[in-house]
Amino acid sequence: MTRIALCILVAVLMCSLSGAQQQPPSTSTAPQARRAVLVTGASTGIGRKTAEVLAANGFFVYACARKDADLKALNAIENIQAIRLDVTKPDEIAAAVKTVRDGGRGLYGLINNAGVAVVGPLIELSDEDLAYQLDVNVHGPFRVTKAFAPLLIESKGRIATTGSISGIVSGSFGGAYCMSKHAIEAYTDALAEELEPFGVQVSVVEPGSYQSEIGIGVRQRLVAGGYGGEGSRYKEQIQQLLAMPADRADEKEPNEVAQAFLHALSDEKPKRRYMVVPNQEEAEITIKAAIRRAVQLNAEQPYSYDREGMIKLLDEAMSKVAK
Repeated sequence: MTRIALCILVAVLMCSLSGAQQQPPSTSTAPQARRAVLVTGASTGIGRKTAEVLAANGFFVYACARKDADLKALNAIENIQAIRLDVTKPDEIAAAVKTVRDGGRGLYGLINNAGVAVVGPLIELSDEDLAYQLDVNVHGPFRVTKAFAPLLIESKGRIATTGSISGIVSGSFGGAYCMSKHAIEAYTDALAEELEPFGVQVSVVEPGSYQSEIGIGVRQRLVAGGYGGEGSRYKEQIQQLLAMPADRADEKEPNEVAQAFLHALSDEKPKRRYMVVPNQEEAEITIKAAIRRAVQLNAEQPYSYDREGMIKLLDEAMSKVAK
């Protein structure tokens, strides 16, 4: 595996476990004036940072986690109420809806952040690992959004889901994860159109590489799945993956990602897409991938646009976004 291929794999494997757990200063907004927001996968990383930022900026946050220690830590933060929630368990989703309804605050915002990453060659990946990947990253947001939709329609609120630049870029051995994040791109667009008549606005936040514990989980699943063992066609490449550092301590904290979620929930005109990357290289990789796909779609088909036509379409799209 080339160095650039490894870099792309690391860049696209962004998940909701990234980041530190530093609490920002609180604001003095009166509790009764706070709009309620629910954040899934709030135990660490992007979810934890986003919950803290929202709580410090005028929101009351229902922060969801699965472990007792994480629930206790979240409950200790001002303007945050922890809720036990595994997005793969319908009974826990139903219980969370009841908790929010009983709280009497309604629900203005939903952030679908819970996510996992599965790595491995697609032709050797187990059915169980692919099902797990899609169950959490795709079915999870689907289940949670469906359950909370009545409250969000009632409040004419906001929905934002953690995507990834992996929803645009795909690379070797990250196929399952990329599939899940490509699905979130389609889910966001369809959901936005369906909920627009009800006044609910929908966004997707697409992070790049930030501090993460993802390498630990990826390594554990690679080993547990037996990937790269005897008989594998990709033994050498997977051994290179296993040799990569398991932590992401040298990456930036996901403060910028949390700020994107804050904008999506509070700005008068939220963006449909928020690509949030820590450097120019990841921005270039992602935008080039999107352009390359457009060029491939246009190539050698009966109704192709020439260069001037493509530039005109790009100018029109940019002008609409600018408005």
